[in-house]
Amino acid sequence: MNNSRDLSDRRIAGLLGFAFDADDGLKRITRGKHFLLAGGSEETHGLMQETIIRVNDRLDSRGLVLTDISPEQLFELLQDIRG
Repeated sequence: MNNSRDLSDRRIAGLLGFAFDADDGLKRITRGKHFLLAGGSEETHGLMQETIIRVNDRLDSRGLVLTDISPEQLFELLQDIRG
């Protein structure tokens, strides 16, 4: 039995956030379900954390996960969150 169709139908999604404005020598990394955030000043990294938490909260409240939405829907969600 060939499972290639099953494997090709499986979608994987994740968000990566990178920032390069840190000048204090600290290495900030935050990992979670479907995301990785790296770098940035304390303020920038905090903004990335706040944003991804809000994305996950909105998806959870709708009973969705990242693989359930299109890139366009994610972009709209991010625009709405960041106002």
